[in-house]
Amino acid sequence: MNHALRADRLADIVAPGASVYVPGGIAVPVAFLADLQNRPECSRDLRILTSIAPGIDIPFDVDRLHPSAVVSGLFMQPALREAQRAGRYRLLPMSYGGFVRHLQDSAIFDLSVLQVAPPDAAGNCSLGPSVEFLPLAVRQSRQLLALINPRLPRIPNAAALPYDRFDYVCEIDSALPEYRTDTDAPTQAIARHIAALVEDGSTLQMGLGKVPTALAGALRNHRRLRLFSGMLSDGLRELAEAGALDLDFAHTACVVAGSRDLYAWATGFAPLRVLGCEVTHDARTLLAQHRFVAVNSALEVDLFGQCNLEHAEGQAVSGAGGAPDFARAARLATKGSSIVALNASYKRGTASRIVPCLGELSISSLSRIDVDLVVTEFGVADLRGASVHQRAQALIGIAAPAFRPALQEAWDTFAQRL
Repeated sequence: MNHALRADRLADIVAPGASVYVPGGIAVPVAFLADLQNRPECSRDLRILTSIAPGIDIPFDVDRLHPSAVVSGLFMQPALREAQRAGRYRLLPMSYGGFVRHLQDSAIFDLSVLQVAPPDAAGNCSLGPSVEFLPLAVRQSRQLLALINPRLPRIPNAAALPYDRFDYVCEIDSALPEYRTDTDAPTQAIARHIAALVEDGSTLQMGLGKVPTALAGALRNHRRLRLFSGMLSDGLRELAEAGALDLDFAHTACVVAGSRDLYAWATGFAPLRVLGCEVTHDARTLLAQHRFVAVNSALEVDLFGQCNLEHAEGQAVSGAGGAPDFARAARLATKGSSIVALNASYKRGTASRIVPCLGELSISSLSRIDVDLVVTEFGVADLRGASVHQRAQALIGIAAPAFRPALQEAWDTFAQRL
């Protein structure tokens, strides 16, 4: 039997020392987090595991929890630095695929908190556009608290749970956060370069961000494209309305994050599936995709082809996410390709994102063996079958012109020691 709770009393069901799973995506149970933060005594000694990621505005402040609470997550942000030093935040250096294994093998929760749509005629509650790791967390949980939200769109082929499965329920009425991003001339140039590498009938992973947004526009004249991604945004709708998608394919993601119009449109797009990461990031499933093209962004790439996705100027700002899973699969899949895209420079052109070698405060999120092509607004560096020296020259060739002489000089110094 479900026990109904008020939104301002949700934290009452959590015992000191309990293990709690809080999902990320766009259906974060904000009401539960708000109650924990408003009444920090209720979070005494809690162990919270979460996949909340930067980039979508979610009001979760670890410092507002009880000092004895410990939060573990997959993503780092500068605001979490002090909490990490104090042991109140634990960054888990895992890809999404690795986190799937962690949940399967090691995690047991006293409580998982999730947001769902109201039950349908069969009594099932859709997880809507944000599924992520919830199917696994639910299996590993002793109890479930469901926030029933009528604004959560019911995606026809999204994962769902029976209403009777929930131990506690709370009726809420909360709009989903929207995800939007602009593009600029360099990003559009990058997208055009990538589009020229994509054949009709390819399967694409393209995620969120400026490059995926621009890439959707650049692919409008392609045909029979298939989307199999961790996250999808308004580009999904743009490609569908342009006739670029294979409508006989089940276009799949673990999260759909975008505009309010996208959420409404997705409820009627039958080829869309929103499933758990145990499906979307499964290596065997990805390897089976036809002409699988993975497009991931990076903060910097060095002349060896190593890619830093997590540290900016020595500060941890993100996590690896699903990029390593998709890049490795695309690199190994038949006729697949792993593409890394980034602007050639930053700080208004005063600093290069193509660097001689990753520095001591940078992280190699993607190894050099997991990258086929690197794309900037200045062109494409094709690393496939290239020697160490050929790779370096190709990467120097797509750096911003002002930085090429210094990069060449640095490589000439490296070459004497290789």
